[in-house]
Amino acid sequence: KHCSYCNFNKYVVPAVDEAAMGACLVHEVRTLLRLSQVQSITSIFFGGGTPSLASPGTIAAVLEAIAGGAHLHASAEVMLEANPRSTSPQRLAGFRAASVNRLSIGVQSLDDAELQLLGREHTEAEARGAVKAVQGLFPGRTSIDLIFGLPGQSRDAWVWGLEVALGLCDHHISLYQLTVERGTALVAQVCGGDLPTPPQDLLADMYHTACAMLVSAGFQHYEVSNFARKGALSTHNLSYWRAEQYIRAHGRFVPWGEGGCSREARVQTLEPNTWMQEMQSRGHGTRRRVVLSPLEQLEEVLALGLRTDEGVTHERWRHFSPNLSLEAVFGVLGETAELQQQGWLVLDGGDCFSPGGVRCRREGLALLDSLLPDLLCQLQR
Repeated sequence: KHCSYCNFNKYVVPAVDEAAMGACLVHEVRTLLRLSQVQSITSIFFGGGTPSLASPGTIAAVLEAIAGGAHLHASAEVMLEANPRSTSPQRLAGFRAASVNRLSIGVQSLDDAELQLLGREHTEAEARGAVKAVQGLFPGRTSIDLIFGLPGQSRDAWVWGLEVALGLCDHHISLYQLTVERGTALVAQVCGGDLPTPPQDLLADMYHTACAMLVSAGFQHYEVSNFARKGALSTHNLSYWRAEQYIRAHGRFVPWGEGGCSREARVQTLEPNTWMQEMQSRGHGTRRRVVLSPLEQLEEVLALGLRTDEGVTHERWRHFSPNLSLEAVFGVLGETAELQQQGWLVLDGGDCFSPGGVRCRREGLALLDSLLPDLLCQLQR
């Protein structure tokens, strides 16, 4: 079923040939590992959509293929996304036996009326039961997703839901402001006047209130939408924000195996049946590949890195820009100086407590989308 707000690349079909799909996943994993010549894997992520509908055997086969093509660290994070209704004890035990060691549960809300508005199939009671069941098998490694800014949602209702979630959750929470996307059932209701659009000031208040509540509860606000305590940060998601190499539907890696020496952006074919046909004929379903220019790479490093509390460190910047330092780009008078004066941005050399670099202060993190255009213009100059 499609949720009312979801515009992901997701398909609702009466039946899936899981054996064929699994075989194609295994084949593509082997092909892309060979092309990238990646030697070491630090994290694996199954998502989005609902990969928990797959059988544990399919997940195990993919993991075996990865381990056969590169060194898989014993401490590697292997995370799988799940919806509450696909978390039976038997299925969860199967995933754990397959070497999954972290689960992210799409709770989204702990209010039945809000779940109905979002088009979710589960109830509040089912969400609670799923979280407890997952925590029993993956203690300390269970994350929950919540959505705020629903049409008609009040600040008090959001605070109440977050308090309930804090009493239920483990050590990781992801908070997402609802985006009304074109082509969804929700946008038709909003544009048709059936549902109200939340005021921007209310959305900002919801976000800041949630951040304060979670920090008070011992969570580190380590990324715009992500909070962790007791060191339970998501290794896999950090690899994106730190601009490391990754193989996925939209990947970034250097194809050493075919003679490449530059980082590429690779996009796999979206539609599953077409992707499977390409897999069977070519060995992979790469639809588009683009060699990223030095400027494009630095733009990604900046835009992604500033989402985190650590920002873009000098060391990471030098990896992509050995001849042009952060100070050379952002230490001059211009947009960056003004953002620093306003208390939104920090550029420092680091010390024994911090590696230094450029990062957003708490106030700037909430305004990142508004700050980035000026920063990117300064980088381009």
